[in-house]
Amino acid sequence: MKLGKQVTVKEIAALINAKVIGDENAIVTGINEIHKVEVGDLVFVDVERYFSKALKSEASFVLINKEIDCPEGKTLLFHENPFSAYNKLTEFFQPYEYVKENSKTAKIGEGTIIEPNVILGEHVTIGKNCLIRSNVVLHSYTIIGDNAIINAGTVIGTDAFYYKGTDEGFTKWHSCGRVIIEDNVEIGALCAIDKGVSGDTIIGKGTKIDNHCHIAHGVVIGKNCLIAAQVGIAGKTKIGDDAVLYGQVGVAHGLTIGEKVSISAQSGVSKSLAGGEAYFGSPAQPIRTHHKEQATLRKLTKLLPKILALLKREA
Repeated sequence: MKLGKQVTVKEIAALINAKVIGDENAIVTGINEIHKVEVGDLVFVDVERYFSKALKSEASFVLINKEIDCPEGKTLLFHENPFSAYNKLTEFFQPYEYVKENSKTAKIGEGTIIEPNVILGEHVTIGKNCLIRSNVVLHSYTIIGDNAIINAGTVIGTDAFYYKGTDEGFTKWHSCGRVIIEDNVEIGALCAIDKGVSGDTIIGKGTKIDNHCHIAHGVVIGKNCLIAAQVGIAGKTKIGDDAVLYGQVGVAHGLTIGEKVSISAQSGVSKSLAGGEAYFGSPAQPIRTHHKEQATLRKLTKLLPKILALLKREA
């Protein structure tokens, strides 16, 4: 999430009652998660085994729960509960805006058709010559490019399914990212696309998504991909250009799927996959490997009675 205005570390610290270790006049330009941080961003860390990752990241500012020496090029903010402080900051800079009536701030391009019962949140942007069908919900800050089709009942920009385990149970992270739908994308009926926790969920130019699909927080799908019905893609996964995922494929959290990948129906993807291959199975593996294993198994099944008979005679 970019702040959109100049904010000093000193001002950030005052909002959350944190101690600054380093240059208190440095300018914070964004708040982000560790896997998406850029120079100028603030990130939080509250588990010691991840301190090194946060301190070595591109983030210029680290909200942390231990007073340590400040590394060169960083500014630290010490707070006993960085998670709650992080949520407080994101809620301050991007408070939740309830939909009471259709947005007065939405921007709609020339030639775009919006059918009845569509709900537009605040700060939504829709490009030219789009078709938004009945009962679609576009939550705040959603961006849709030109020539997009969003079919009936789809909801875009829902909160991330992202919680932190605490002694009291699961505490919700405040989602302040966006969903960005690029040009010439078509999304089927009754899909759900979550916004990022602090970064963006992105559907690349020319990609087509079938009905009943779920795209989770922070997922980045490349250009000209085909996503068939009932596919589920867990958060932070990246899918390369020209990938094809057939029906009911499930993709685990935080993976990288290469370009020009084809994943057959009902496959379960539990690890990152190299590009240019066809995959099948659960866990998914190169389809050629799967076919070889199946052929070997069929041969073994035919040989098994002979092997058992031989073992019985020798016994």
